[in-house]
Amino acid sequence: MAPAIDSNGTEAPLLPSHESRERKPASVPGAVFNISTSIIGAGIMSIPATLKVLGVIPAFVMIVLIGILVDVSVEFMLRFTYSGESRTYAGLMKESFGRTGSIAVQLCVMITNLGCLIMYLIIIGDVLSGTGPEHLGVLQEWFGVQWWNIRAVAILFVVLFVLFPLVMFRRVESMWLSSAISVLLAIIFVGICSFMAITALVRGETKNPRILPDFDNGGVSFFDLFTAVPVIVTAFTFHFNVHAIGVEMGKPADMMSAVRIALVLSGAIYFTIGIFGYLLFGEGTMDDILVNFDRSSGSSISPILNDIVRLSYALHLMLVFPLLNFSLRANIDEFLFARRNGKAVLAAVDTRRFVILTVVLLLLAYILAIAIPSIWYLFQFMGSTSAVCLAFIFPGAIALRDIHGISSSKDKITAAVMVTLAVITSTIAISTSIYKMLVVLPTT
Repeated sequence: MAPAIDSNGTEAPLLPSHESRERKPASVPGAVFNISTSIIGAGIMSIPATLKVLGVIPAFVMIVLIGILVDVSVEFMLRFTYSGESRTYAGLMKESFGRTGSIAVQLCVMITNLGCLIMYLIIIGDVLSGTGPEHLGVLQEWFGVQWWNIRAVAILFVVLFVLFPLVMFRRVESMWLSSAISVLLAIIFVGICSFMAITALVRGETKNPRILPDFDNGGVSFFDLFTAVPVIVTAFTFHFNVHAIGVEMGKPADMMSAVRIALVLSGAIYFTIGIFGYLLFGEGTMDDILVNFDRSSGSSISPILNDIVRLSYALHLMLVFPLLNFSLRANIDEFLFARRNGKAVLAAVDTRRFVILTVVLLLLAYILAIAIPSIWYLFQFMGSTSAVCLAFIFPGAIALRDIHGISSSKDKITAAVMVTLAVITSTIAISTSIYKMLVVLPTT
């Protein structure tokens, strides 16, 4: 995949020449951390539940397959980006499908990212303040129920003193340290879960994991398998940050190297937490594995380890939050203020607009996180709609449209298969989820 060539036969830079002289290109390790942080968000908490539904072997195959398809879709995006003039996802779609394409991307990014940000705050609130008298948060377990550790106040404190300073960074590369710490926290989370599972395995306290889905005794239907796919798709969706990170890299080859390293790292973390979380809690594994670490759950796990697991995960989400907010803010800015006097004016350059957008998004996410007790079904719905569009359908459609004439026959076949599988799987997943919500749940 070669970069674009200008009229003089030289490589055309992604950034303007004056910016290239003033700023060093982002490093590959920094990009790996940022990509890994974008991938390893809230999806990690639901991976053990997907193993319970799919079985160990199908889940492993699904994680590997989706990781490969994500690599292909990102490669499509970068190849067409460097062959054209756009340096954003929305702009890339606009080159192929006009204004309709750019609006479709922006809406999907807004839905996916805002939904994830709200979910992050809800989970952080669950960890710190619990979900009620039956499930207390860490702060309430330590200090009792106080006015300052109720849900609304605890989340507000996190928003003002932790998240607000982090979301004020104007370059993705500036977040590499927080991203590195976030990945480290995810590894600590996985490490503790693995240690507990191995200890329980030695003591003979674990149950044999389900290798394949149990259609006879597990209460799992064939169509239920499709509802697990959106969870993994959402867990691997980071395409809204591809351009934000890639533009600062300067070289497409470096970006693809960073993407592949991050995918391998993230896939390893996902499967590790999946298998050990499933071993640890067996058929009692909840959709949100953090619920299994609650002190009142009746588990034999050390209360200290319970708290460490929950707090490390909450801190991880706090550090993932700025990256998703970055792409959300950029897309809203591009959607509302795409052109001024014929030239693009970024919010990062316009300080007043940058601050206003940042504050409004934080305030909106906070209000909705307080108003909405749970968005679990919405999260599954996003994985079947906006997330699958960003990860597979849009990149595949770009390769099929092939406005620059650079797609090979193999590329078009791959893109067609990717889009077809995404549409069929998402349709079945949405239909199954709606059927359960409207028919099954009311009768149980």
